[in-house]
Amino acid sequence: MGDFIQGSRYLLSGFKLINQPGVRRFAFIPILINTLLFAGAIWFGISQFDYWMTQLTPTWLPEWLSNALMWILWPLFAILIVLIVFFTFSILANIVAAPFNGLLAEAVEKRLSNQPPPEQTFWQLIADTPRMIFNELRKLAYLLKWMIPLFILSWIPGINLIAPLLWLFFSSWTLALDYHDYPLGNHLMGFKQQRELLRKKRSLALGFGMTTLGATMIPILNFLIIPVAVAGATALYVGRLQNLTIISTNPN
Repeated sequence: MGDFIQGSRYLLSGFKLINQPGVRRFAFIPILINTLLFAGAIWFGISQFDYWMTQLTPTWLPEWLSNALMWILWPLFAILIVLIVFFTFSILANIVAAPFNGLLAEAVEKRLSNQPPPEQTFWQLIADTPRMIFNELRKLAYLLKWMIPLFILSWIPGINLIAPLLWLFFSSWTLALDYHDYPLGNHLMGFKQQRELLRKKRSLALGFGMTTLGATMIPILNFLIIPVAVAGATALYVGRLQNLTIISTNPN
């Protein structure tokens, strides 16, 4: 529980970090991208909400029982819809803002550490592009491996009652992986290595990811969440993960 709370605090520290000299200018473009995409997420969620609620409501129960249960089912299904919409748009926003997030993570690490990540020249960046693309494809495959069965489960009557809890933990873990990819990727760490590193501090990662997920659902605050989370994840890496050893010798 101590690590879980500490993970939440690292996310909150990101608000202060993005306003530091040498860091502030790298946060502007991710904020702009996030504002546009989350405005779209809110519009999309509101426009489709009634339809999804109708589809999720059990029709196989007697009408009197279905009506009686709706006071329990309605908030569960509402949470499920919110989790899916905001989680999906968070992943999309991070993909669009990825090049700027790497620069932001580098700037934050320079601010916090005496051993910043190596600065890459243009030609080094070009040479490393295939590895970066392959790493992104591995991340996408990992997400789909879990998202598809979870999405199917969410529409199965009866079983979908536990879907909000499953989505909560999956979303928290995935957001922790996603935002830590920027500071860890700056050190040329592959996705498999990143997962192994965060598993060593799973409670810390879940605390960070769950707080990040909660922040994406707060109006206005969610427009800032990408640079805040990148900065917070970088601070967590510098403070708690940097000195951990990784057993795997396969970076992918």
